[in-house]
Amino acid sequence: MRMRQQLLDELMQVSEEESKYRAGQVAIEEKLYSEVSVQEIDRQKLLRRGKLITVRPHSRFVDCPMHRHNYVEIMYVVQGSITHVIDGSELTLHKGDLLMLNQYVEHAIHRAEYEDIGINFIALPEFFEVPLSMLHEKNVLAEFIVGAFRQKNPVPHYLLFRLKENPQIENLMENMIESMLHEHANEDVVNQYSMGLVFLYLLNHLDDLSHNSSMDYKETIVQAVLEYINSDCKNANLTKIAQDTHQSVTVLSKLIKQKTGANFQDLLQQRRFQAAVQLLEETSLPIEDIALDVGYENQSYFFRQFKKRYGMTPRAYRLEHHSK
Repeated sequence: MRMRQQLLDELMQVSEEESKYRAGQVAIEEKLYSEVSVQEIDRQKLLRRGKLITVRPHSRFVDCPMHRHNYVEIMYVVQGSITHVIDGSELTLHKGDLLMLNQYVEHAIHRAEYEDIGINFIALPEFFEVPLSMLHEKNVLAEFIVGAFRQKNPVPHYLLFRLKENPQIENLMENMIESMLHEHANEDVVNQYSMGLVFLYLLNHLDDLSHNSSMDYKETIVQAVLEYINSDCKNANLTKIAQDTHQSVTVLSKLIKQKTGANFQDLLQQRRFQAAVQLLEETSLPIEDIALDVGYENQSYFFRQFKKRYGMTPRAYRLEHHSK
């Protein structure tokens, strides 16, 4: 899908700022971005008072040095490519890619040329209240938004979606860009719901999520599974954790196997027997009660599996290992 030619022509126009860089100026026009230093870009320089969000074409023909900003930034690449440097790694965005940067993420951007068109959405955290209300509580985008709301200790979080061709998202992004460039009536409210729709579409493309804050999102999900098993091994079940992580049972099962080498039932059984062993060693609870406490209503099954795992009955294990 190709952006409407009229809008694309408008975005490709060389700005007054870009003309200076094209003519040989090598340093960013600091006064356009900050009162203090280009390393600390200030939202008051870019957002008019009372506005929750605006768009700004990325400035071409100059390297943007390492910096951070006190607003949420979403870069959407319309055409060409743009390379960011985050945590020492180069991330090259191509047409259709979408990079979401939370407040205070330190990053630099390599020089972009004439054909490289990136659009920066510059937003206050409050803009995302409506998109957040459209999402389920536990998913990577909701976590991103919640991180933006932390005023005292915001999470320096980024997400990169490599989307290539996605007509629904392209159409929504294009409409938001056009409305903000031309200041349509009620644009903030309309764009809040449009961004919420973009986020909902993005949840269907988690396989295209190549980076987030500190770990792979898939690892984040599996970590949540392991914490769930550890905290409630008696009642833990795959269907419940699949619902909580907004994954299908099939997808979550594959993810667990891929990241741990074991399936959910194996991990659950391992944790249950760890809990049973601890109770045998440290308490005088009847063995039948221990079996129930760790999730086994079928006593004979518990005894068989325990002996298979430890080479002795629970009673023999207690005699050998019980704390005096």
